Amino acid sequence: MADSDFPGWHGTTIIGVKKEGQIVIAGDGQVSLGQTVIKGTARKVRRLSPGGFEIVAGFAGSTADAFTLLERLEAKLEATPGQLARASVELAKDWRTDKYLQKLEAMLIVTDGKDLFVITGAGDVLEPEHNVAAIGSGGNFALAAARAMMDSDKSAEDVARQSMAIAADICVYTNGKLTVETISA
Repeated sequence: MADSDFPGWHGTTIIGVKKEGQIVIAGDGQVSLGQTVIKGTARKVRRLSPGGFEIVAGFAGSTADAFTLLERLEAKLEATPGQLARASVELAKDWRTDKYLQKLEAMLIVTDGKDLFVITGAGDVLEPEHNVAAIGSGGNFALAAARAMMDSDKSAEDVARQSMAIAADICVYTNGKLTVETISA
């Protein structure tokens, strides 16, 4: 079977919302293979504690690839305790230049409660301009919904949950079974 014949893995929406001293990362639970839902309760948002510092990370893409990247991020954070930006840049540099890592197909949203970053395999470490970041198949839907709610009196968690609900209504690769993690500065 050629790669082009294989239906491929799809599905994930991850959103990070920074508001009023809190950052929430939420992710749906659906994993699809082609047009088939393989699992509806996957956990794509995780808490990490490298070197005693709390980090929350959400991932989109290949699960095995994402776990590899999370392990690398943890190692970078242990080498630079409490410096999420530096560890993220070091991971992105490795991801871009290492022949093994270059093949990984995933994206990450990470936070330490102060900073919120999207890390990509293109070498990007992006800090969202409007305190909202989203990745995955329904990421643009969730991003637009969250941006529309950021000036409301809703909490970061409410914005994240309602944005994910909107994405789940639009994106067939996203469901409403959420994992939500909140971290404060």
